[in-house]
Amino acid sequence: MEDLKTSLSYTIDLDENQSAIKSTIRDFAEKIIKPVVMEYDESEKFPIEILQQLGELGFLGILVPEEYGGAGLGYLEYAIIIEELAKVDPSIALSVAAHNGLCTNHILQYANEELKKKYLPDLASGKKIGAWGLTEPSSGSDAAAMQTTAEMVNGYYVLNGTKNFITHGASGETAVVMAVFDKSKGKKGISAFILEKGMKGFSSGKKEKKLGMRSCETTQLIFDNCKVPAENLIGNEGEGFIQAMKILEGGRISIAALSVGLAQGCLDASLAYSKERKQFGKSISEFQGIQFKLSDMATETNAARLLTYKAAAIKDSGKDALDEAAKAKLFASEIATKAANDAVQIFGGYGFVKDYPVEKFYRDVKLLTIGEGTSEVQRIVIARNLLKD
Repeated sequence: MEDLKTSLSYTIDLDENQSAIKSTIRDFAEKIIKPVVMEYDESEKFPIEILQQLGELGFLGILVPEEYGGAGLGYLEYAIIIEELAKVDPSIALSVAAHNGLCTNHILQYANEELKKKYLPDLASGKKIGAWGLTEPSSGSDAAAMQTTAEMVNGYYVLNGTKNFITHGASGETAVVMAVFDKSKGKKGISAFILEKGMKGFSSGKKEKKLGMRSCETTQLIFDNCKVPAENLIGNEGEGFIQAMKILEGGRISIAALSVGLAQGCLDASLAYSKERKQFGKSISEFQGIQFKLSDMATETNAARLLTYKAAAIKDSGKDALDEAAKAKLFASEIATKAANDAVQIFGGYGFVKDYPVEKFYRDVKLLTIGEGTSEVQRIVIARNLLKD
């Protein structure tokens, strides 16, 4: 308990190393990402060069121990990094979160030593980008209803099916994919596998044209008699669904952090604009209606940050963070949506044009109440915890 209390103190005061990480990623976002945000958004081009630079700085192996080429940091540092990126570009923050928290972390948490040594160094360095395949055209919130199958044939697992809405589905060279090995066992019949681009029968499909997060690549993954070596099974047969749910627990912390960063970005932009914009002979920041919006935005963003840091600290302590992660993700994504809406309102007509950052925040934010468990799913998780005996 003492360790947890110490960890939670970081929600207020960051230590020297955490402050240095925050400063480094903030400078990178301002100098490298900010000048090209709208270029990538308009072109819908995946910013592979920027991801590779982040890899060189150690930000694509945040949770990976140094022995596998990673930074060896915790979830609190992870949350700080994602938050700082999201203040400038939520799309790149989402890519960094998906790479670190889903594919890479799944291998780190559940693969055997041989697989860790084989795949983690390239993922941690950014030499290879990771993808994670759970969602399918017919299964979103009901992930256990997936239809992709895995069958053992002549020493290989043969996969058939399609995954949908997969981040880095085209550019990712290493993918963790869940598939049904034994339908009669329901959730316990689902297994997880590591796939590599180039495996026969493994390809990417349609690239989605999205409302927001446009430079964060989203495609289908297609498996047509895809042969996966037996040794690429993660853990044991039938453990894939349980593994995926635990990985999503950490993923929700990263989406909460992304939401906090986006909300802070809205506040920063709105505050600066309200001081500059004059109407009726004075800055609009002097009007009480604007002040109330700014006050709510600041209060709610701080509250979301504390919930997120608390969930991250509990995760770092090794304790179950399912409830805290759900609360942080639910609250942070909902207040980020409100912040984006209020920011556009403060900017008025200028908030509706692409010359100002709040237009993009407004488009990007909606995904945060959907991805890695909708707000409705988070409420179910929280309610179950409240009502359990």
